[in-house]
Amino acid sequence: MTRLLIFIFLFGHSYIFGQQDWRGNSTPTYPELIAHLQKLDRQNKEISLFNMGASDYGQPIYLCVINGDKDSTQTFLKAQNSTTILINNAIHPGEPDGINACLIWIENWIKDGKPTQNKHGRPLPLIAIIPAYNVGGMYNRSSTSRANQNGPEEYGFRGSAKNLDLNRDFTKMDAENTKTFVKIYQALDPDIFIDNHVSNGADYPYTLTYISSNKARLSPSIKELTYSSCIPYLKEYSLGGYELFPYVELKGKTPEEGIVAFNDLPRYAMGYASLFNSLCFTVETHMLKAFAERVGATLQFIESTVAYAMENATAIENARKEAKLWAKDQTFFKFNFKLDDQSMDSIYFKGYTPIYPIHPITGLAQLEYDRTQPYEKYIPYYNQYYAADSVEIPPYYIVAGQEKRIIEFLKLNGIAFQVIDSSYRQKVSCTYVKDFKAPPRPYEGHFKLSQIEVEYAVKEIELKPGDILIPTAQDGALFLHAVLQPLAEDSYLSWNYFDSYLQQKEYFSNYVFKETIAEILENNPLLNVQYEERKKLDIQFAQSEWEQLFFIYKHSPYFEQTFMRLPVYQVFN
Repeated sequence: MTRLLIFIFLFGHSYIFGQQDWRGNSTPTYPELIAHLQKLDRQNKEISLFNMGASDYGQPIYLCVINGDKDSTQTFLKAQNSTTILINNAIHPGEPDGINACLIWIENWIKDGKPTQNKHGRPLPLIAIIPAYNVGGMYNRSSTSRANQNGPEEYGFRGSAKNLDLNRDFTKMDAENTKTFVKIYQALDPDIFIDNHVSNGADYPYTLTYISSNKARLSPSIKELTYSSCIPYLKEYSLGGYELFPYVELKGKTPEEGIVAFNDLPRYAMGYASLFNSLCFTVETHMLKAFAERVGATLQFIESTVAYAMENATAIENARKEAKLWAKDQTFFKFNFKLDDQSMDSIYFKGYTPIYPIHPITGLAQLEYDRTQPYEKYIPYYNQYYAADSVEIPPYYIVAGQEKRIIEFLKLNGIAFQVIDSSYRQKVSCTYVKDFKAPPRPYEGHFKLSQIEVEYAVKEIELKPGDILIPTAQDGALFLHAVLQPLAEDSYLSWNYFDSYLQQKEYFSNYVFKETIAEILENNPLLNVQYEERKKLDIQFAQSEWEQLFFIYKHSPYFEQTFMRLPVYQVFN
C-alpha cells in the first residue's frame, strides 16, 4: 500500500512538474518534446503525431494534429476541405517560445474537455503543429548563443545541421527539412500559417509583436481579410493581457526615427506561405522579457487566432478561393518590392527614452533605453511598398528535362506540369543573361546573384523528351513566377541554380580565326558596318586584336548559341 501511494505521488508530482515546466524558464529537448507528444497521441484519439519525413540531422520532423479525422489519409483530406491552422515552431531553436506555448495550448484543451466547437456552435479548426522544425538546431543546445535574450535556461541553436538558417531556404530548398516542410504544407493547404519567433533589436514595453504579409504582394481578398478583419480581431482579443503591436524593425537607430513593415520575401517561411494565399503571421516576442512571459504572449496569439478562425471560417475559405482565382487570372507578375519612403504613416507607440551614457570599459557613448523614462507618442510608420518591376505572364513555361532538381522542387510544391514525350520544334521566348553581380562571400550557402540583366529573344528550339510544359493558370501560380522569372528576388537564377549556363565552353585561337573574319564580314554586311563604326569610336577596341576578333566571333555562326541562355523558356502563343 505504501509503495502504491509513493508511486501515485511520484507520478502525480512528475505530471504537475511537467505542466509547470512549460510555464517556467525551461524548454524541452527534442527527444523530450517528441516523447511527450507521443504520449499524448497514445492517450487521446483526437491527437495524432505523424512522422513527416527527414531532417538534415537524421532525425525525423513530426507533425502534431489536433482535431483530425480517423487516419492520416482522412486527416489530410479534412485539412484540405475545412479550416486549417498550421503552426511552425523552432525554425530558430534558440527562440523556443512557440514550443512551450503549443504544449500549454494542448494541455489546456485537454483539461477543458477537448471541445470541438465554441459556445456559438462554430467548429474548431484542424490545428497542425510542427513541434520543432530545425531538428539539428534543437540538438545543439547551450545557454549562450542568444547573447541578448532573457531565458530560457538552455535552448537550441539558430543554424541547422548544415549550418543553414532555415528561414532563408524556402525557395532554394537546400535542406532536407525544407523538403519535408513543403510536403507538410502542400498536404495541408493551410488557411492560416503562424511562424513563432523571438525578436532582436530595440527595447520597448511590448512583449507581443507580429509580422503580417506585405500588403503589396497580396490578392485583394487576402489583403482585405488580413488587414480589415483578422488583425483588428487579434488586437481586440486580450485574454492573456498582452497588447499586440507590429514588429519593431527600425528605420534608423531608435524607434523614434520610425519603424518599417517587414518585406516577407519568398525565401522566408511566411513569404513562402503567402505565395499560396494563406493568411500569414510571424510572431515576434520581445527578447528582453522573461521566457515565461514570452510564452504567455505566444499562447495568447495562438488562442486568438484559433478563436478568429472559428468565428470567420466561411470568410476565410471564400477569401482564399477568390485569391486563387485572382492569382490564375493575372496577366503581369509584380516583383522587386521597394519601401515607399514618401508614403509615411504614423503609429501610436509606447517606448523607452534612448540615452547615451559613457561605457566604463570602452569609454564610448553607448545606446541604452531608460525604462524609468517611458513615453507614449506617435512615431513614423513606413508600411507601404511598391513593385519596382513587373513582367508579362506567359501562358506556359518550359523547363529543360536535364534540370531534374528544379523539376523535383516544382513537383514538391504542387506545381502541375506535362512531361514532353517526343521531340518537336517550338517557338519560345528565350532568356539570355547579359550581366550580373556575385558577392565576395556566400549567403546561406550560395553566392547569390544580384543586379541581374537579361534580354529576351524569340527563337525556334528543339524540345526533347523529358522537358516539361507548365501551365501558369494554376493554384501555385505565384510560387511558379517567383522562382522561374529570372529577375524575381528569390528566383532559381538568383540562387545559382543555373550558373553552369553562364560559362562559355568554346573559344578560338587568334592566328586561326582571323583567317575567317573576311568571309564572315562579307556574308554579314550589317555586322561589317557595326564593326567599322566600333573601330572609329572606341580607341581601345581599335588597338586590340583580341577584342576585335571576339566581337566578330560573338556575332558569327561559330559562337555557341546556348551561352548565357537559361534552360527555362516562355511560351506566349
